[in-house]
Amino acid sequence: MSEAAFACADRSPGALDERVSPRCDRPTVSETALRGGRRRVSRVAVVAPSVRFGVAHDFRCPPGSDYTLQDVYSQTIEQIRRLDELGLDEVWFSEHHFVEDGYLPSFAPVAGAAAAVTGQMRISTSISIVPFSHPLRLAEDLAILDQLSGGRIEFGVGLGYAVHEFKGFGVPVSHRVSRTEECVDILQLAWSGERFSYPGKRYQFDDVRVTPDPVQPGGPPLWMAVSSGPSVGRAVRYGVNVLPQGPVSLLDAWREQSSAAGADPSEKRVGIIRGFVVTDDPERDWPRLRAAERYRMKVYGQFFEEAGLGDSDTFNQHERINQRTFVGNVDECAAELTAFVQRYGLTDVVTWGSAPGLQPVVLSPSMELFAAEVAPAFAATPAAAPCSPRRASSPADSSSASSSSCRRSGRG
Repeated sequence: MSEAAFACADRSPGALDERVSPRCDRPTVSETALRGGRRRVSRVAVVAPSVRFGVAHDFRCPPGSDYTLQDVYSQTIEQIRRLDELGLDEVWFSEHHFVEDGYLPSFAPVAGAAAAVTGQMRISTSISIVPFSHPLRLAEDLAILDQLSGGRIEFGVGLGYAVHEFKGFGVPVSHRVSRTEECVDILQLAWSGERFSYPGKRYQFDDVRVTPDPVQPGGPPLWMAVSSGPSVGRAVRYGVNVLPQGPVSLLDAWREQSSAAGADPSEKRVGIIRGFVVTDDPERDWPRLRAAERYRMKVYGQFFEEAGLGDSDTFNQHERINQRTFVGNVDECAAELTAFVQRYGLTDVVTWGSAPGLQPVVLSPSMELFAAEVAPAFAATPAAAPCSPRRASSPADSSSASSSSCRRSGRG
């Protein structure tokens, strides 16, 4: 899944509380050397990142739909083009394989299409399942995308968990950690601008030089999904941006371990997918979306059960970061978005621009309001000053102007 799991909210009349700068901040490379398969980099001073908002897509057309997958692709690319015009900061694509509804299996083609119709949006994945990718080919694809987009590519890394995918690719699930870590090692080496060798357990390369170089020095900024204790340590070790998936305590642990390692977690980005539906008529718009979200969670729940990770109820656990879809008007969505950013110390919030079983054009009016009115309203709040992500407390902890201050990235 996009590994951004969120639960369908109950949309009962009157119940509104549980409704459902495009600048890269990363290390620069001054020296590349293998030390146990790791690259050494020198760090430069990085200012705290500003808050960005975006749209997520997974390109799905469930069997029996009254539209085609081609409709999904054409409408999605048009929506992305329009949202770029309205000033939305980023678009994320998620990845899964062998799903009957056509769930996006390959981000590179759609990232290229998005780059062609946008001029400002940053383009990323949440997440790409890297155990299924050859690291040198992946490094080449991302470098070309970075060239096509003028340096607007980022990349979210995930281990994967769906058993049927590993079976389909003939990759043992037990290899997912080593393949992922070695892939990240190789991406960083490949984007160093130098020849390198890599004596890994899964991959071995001798004196290779990957071309072309990306536009961004050191390559596209990397993100990692954080869903367990080991994944927290991995994200700290690689010094990447994070995509928290699960309990709030994981964010606490990541911030604590980053500080203990001598890094400043406030210099990294923290991003998540959460649905926002902007409408003046929730009773009209929520029911059909609720059915789509129930389908989404049913598929994810099946993946989780097969992997022994629980079921769709896992996404409703109280200690998880709240990712329930929020339905409300512009003012209500802006207030909830501001509280959400401050509550968890987020820098990136991306909302679904489509839902399985609905054509993307159905959600396009909501997304246009999100880009044109909700995001600017966040920037106009008194608390929207430079962002200093704070340690998250309990989910019940509501935000206040003094608990966290954030600014939205602007384009002028």
